[in-house]
Amino acid sequence: MRVIVGRVLLGLGAFLLVAGILGVAWAPGAVKKTPVEVDQKTDLTGTAERLDTSTGETRELEVKYTSITKSDTEASDDDTVYFKQATCLVEVDGETPDCVSDDDDRLISAGEETFATDRKTAMGVDGSELPDDVEPFEGLVNKWPFDAEKKDYEIYDNVIDEPVTARFERTDEINGLEVYIYTTETDRAPIDLGSDIDGLYTDRKEYSVDPRTGSIIKQAADQQRFLADGTQVLSLQMEYTDEEIDDNVIDAKDNIASIDLLTRTVPLVGFIGGALCVLAGIALILTGRRTKTQAGHTA
Repeated sequence: MRVIVGRVLLGLGAFLLVAGILGVAWAPGAVKKTPVEVDQKTDLTGTAERLDTSTGETRELEVKYTSITKSDTEASDDDTVYFKQATCLVEVDGETPDCVSDDDDRLISAGEETFATDRKTAMGVDGSELPDDVEPFEGLVNKWPFDAEKKDYEIYDNVIDEPVTARFERTDEINGLEVYIYTTETDRAPIDLGSDIDGLYTDRKEYSVDPRTGSIIKQAADQQRFLADGTQVLSLQMEYTDEEIDDNVIDAKDNIASIDLLTRTVPLVGFIGGALCVLAGIALILTGRRTKTQAGHTA
């Protein structure tokens, strides 16, 4: 009986050791990737001062910004994930939908983009291998990489259509989750204000990032747009809603728990439990054989 139990323990120990090896060698590369199935809606609210071109007066207003990002699962592969993103910034006036039609006076700006990012680095894919309908982006897009560091990164700004430097500033805590704070600054960059009107763009953003998953937990923006002659047409301040921040923290903690289970708990249980099972199995087999031999001698 001891020999049989010992062999079972040897088999179990071998299984656990293999699981531990996979947890160390395979799991980090497999789980620390942007998923190919993404359907995310992001909401920001804030205030703005907007130039009324018909009267020349500036109005104060409440605004909301909505971003809907969906992955193209069929086009994505093990290395690259393709996204379609729609954004809309509107003036809030009563019951206002997330976006309105082009001829609605509440519309401030809207756009749609198709792009691709590297599933490991979160960097935009910028190469000749992209399909014609996919825009080449440079820098981080939508998130930071897993295991983000306390250093500067380049992140894509879709207003000026180029990357800007996100400088690491400090660490902070949101709802019990440690975050890294990064800031970007853009000063009077040339942009198209719409209808082929040349303008200038000044912007400061602050990103609160969960370093383990690279997800953006909170974002705040302070943005100004000017005509070429320096006339200000928009002053905008907005940030993630409280509900958005709470949901992001919950998602990040859930994802961290899943990562830790596969990359820490499984290897720990595999190596320790596997080693104990192997040692116990060997001991039972040896003592079982010795007992059997002794019994044979006695007979």
